[in-house]
Amino acid sequence: MWQNEILDEIHKIREEHAKIFNYDLEAMFADWQKKEADSNRPVVNLSAKRNSASSAESERSKNIKGITEDARYPSTQR
Repeated sequence: MWQNEILDEIHKIREEHAKIFNYDLEAMFADWQKKEADSNRPVVNLSAKRNSASSAESERSKNIKGITEDARYPSTQR
């Protein structure tokens, strides 16, 4: 199997972190959140983009449904 040194290093670091917290996901996640807060780095929140994308997708869906309905039931008035 092909080995990737970078991935091997990431897996090693992840395994060491998991051992420190006895593989407790909640404790590991809390630690990541604390490190994120302590870093003072800007954090990107993608939820707003997902919501607006959902709205745009919903609008497109409505438009497509309208076109489909019009195509099935063409107007007799022209």
